[in-house]
Order: sequence, then C-alpha cells, then structure tokens
Amino acid sequence: MKTLAIARGELEAVFDPAAGMTGRSLRHDGDELLHQEGIPFLYPWANRLAAFDYTALGNQVRLDPGSPLLELDPNGLPIHGLLRKWSEWEVETEAAALQAALDFGIEKELVQAFPFPHTLRLDISLDDSEIAISTTIAAGHDSAVPVSFGFHPYFTLPGVPRSAWRIELPVREHLVLDDHMIPTGEREPAGELDGPLGDRSFDDGYAGVDHSRPFVLEGGSRRLEVRFDELFPFAQVYSPPGAEFICFEPMTAPTNALRSGEDLPVVDAGGTFAATWRVAVTTP
Repeated sequence: MKTLAIARGELEAVFDPAAGMTGRSLRHDGDELLHQEGIPFLYPWANRLAAFDYTALGNQVRLDPGSPLLELDPNGLPIHGLLRKWSEWEVETEAAALQAALDFGIEKELVQAFPFPHTLRLDISLDDSEIAISTTIAAGHDSAVPVSFGFHPYFTLPGVPRSAWRIELPVREHLVLDDHMIPTGEREPAGELDGPLGDRSFDDGYAGVDHSRPFVLEGGSRRLEVRFDELFPFAQVYSPPGAEFICFEPMTAPTNALRSGEDLPVVDAGGTFAATWRVAVTTP
C-alpha cells in the first residue's frame, strides 16, 4: 500500500500504512521536522517488555520470540509492540485528514500476542499550524482491553544545530529504571529540565505530565509545541548524545505495564477509549 499524504496551510504530513501507520514526514513551509525514524506508532505496548510473557485481565500470554512482528532491543527484549510491520489497514483520506482502522479480533497473528478483541482507529488531521493524532479503542462486547500504547516522534529543527536547541519538559516525576530500562516502581522528583538541550542526553521515563503546558522544542525561527491530553499521563524523552533529534513520546501507561500491571488503564467490554496528542508549529 502506498504512503498517504495530507496537507493544509503550511503543514504537510505523510503516513505509511505498510509500516504500521508510521508517520514518514511532517513538513512546515517545506522543511522536514522529523528525523528519518519519523513517528512510529507503538501498539499494543509502548517501549519494551521485561520478558516474552505477560498476564493481563486473566489471560496468560507467551510471545513467540521468532515472530516476524516482534522487534527486539539490544538486550533481546520485545520492544515497540506488534504493528511496526503491519500493513492490513482500512484507510480513508481527505485533503487534510485520514482515518485508519484495524480489527484486532479477526487477525490471528495479532490475537495470539494480544488476545483482547477490539477495533483500533487512528484519526489524523491538520489545520494551518497543527497536526492532531487521535487513537480510539472500541472494546468487543465480550472482552475488556488493557491500554498500554504510545507514539515515538523523532523531532528535529532543520538548519539549526543541536547546541542551539531549547527544550521544555512539563513533567513532575522521573521513573527509576533498572539496567534493562524497565521501571522499578520507584519515582523521584524530575527537577528543573527546561533550558538549552546542549550536551544533555535523555533516555528517561516520566510521570506527572502537566497537561496545561506543552513539551517544547525551539530554535532558530521555529517552535514546536507538543501537547498530550490527560489520557497520556506518562512520557518517554529520548535524545542520545550528539543526536540531531529529540523524542517526546506520549504514553498511556509506563513501560512494561502489560507485565507489571502498574498504572495500566483498562477499557471495559463494550466501552471505548480515545486519546489525542498534537504538534503545533509556530514561528516566534
């Protein structure tokens, strides 16, 4: 399936159904604002699991390490969910909007790894200066659904060196991680994080997102404001040393929540869950 482009005003976006609805491009006034990884959609879990099994809502699940749907991190743990290589979407597009839907109840490979029948829908829309991405889960009438997804947007500022980037991170708590980047359950104050990115690096999980404020990447003549709604109470921030990108990742639950059960939302049978995040681009 070919990539899908939408545009309005100074914004243009491209999404790729053959790669799990990954966002391939976000251009503002012709300039690319995404690093080459784009905006992967991490579903049904964001970031990594601590092992190849989990128990949720009474279901004991064993993931197949050899599944072509699974990606592994450097420690050999399953990461980024099941959809990064999934291409079977029902898609509708308009000039400035697109919708993609997937029935998790009829896809054998998906049900084996996530046995909670539901319909998944992405609604993506543009206005003159903002992209909005909404995810809706409609649970089947006989099954509740655990909610542990997220997105992994790789933002960059074209023509502006990292040394000139300024960031704002509206978070209150830092998640303590073990050597495999799995939360231990402990938290600590996030401290003051706003300011120049400079030589700082991040691969950190956070809780206590202040939804009244945006995550900000600013430099040169552009300011990106990334807002999560309240159904994204967790965030991962990722920017390795020297990287010309930074990721502000909206998450409905902390890493490994499918295994730990910690702060794991659940959609009741027959119910729905809908969460939205937005990226606004301005030229201050």
